[in-house]
Amino acid sequence: MNQQLKAKLDRSFKLTYDLVVHLDEASLNLDLPSLPSNRIAGQLWCIVGARESYTKAIVMGGWKGFSCSLSTPRVKPSVLASLEATHTQMNEIDFAALTDIQVEFALDLLEHEIQHHGQLIRFVYGNRLTFPDSWNKRYTV
Repeated sequence: MNQQLKAKLDRSFKLTYDLVVHLDEASLNLDLPSLPSNRIAGQLWCIVGARESYTKAIVMGGWKGFSCSLSTPRVKPSVLASLEATHTQMNEIDFAALTDIQVEFALDLLEHEIQHHGQLIRFVYGNRLTFPDSWNKRYTV
């Protein structure tokens, strides 16, 4: 089960990365027109922060609070570098040795990332953008 969980996290992390690669940098500044919302950049900031915070919780075996090192979420190369770094950190975890509490944190991280995928789908549709092939295959968008 833990290896399946790691595989699902890996897939969701790759999907997020694929979307950012696909979008142009100007798109990161878009919100949902005429609706109360943050920007795509805000979604990505939250994703990076959750990855950093939940990974720390998994490693430490307990919640240590939310923090995000991504100070420039509207700069595509910075976002991509943060997504790569957090993916590498997650891949360094030995999922076979996780305790039940650590598994719960990993599941929370997966849930958080996928919840943002749903939000990002709304942002892409709302701004008449397009999806990368990986999103078309995974989510039939």
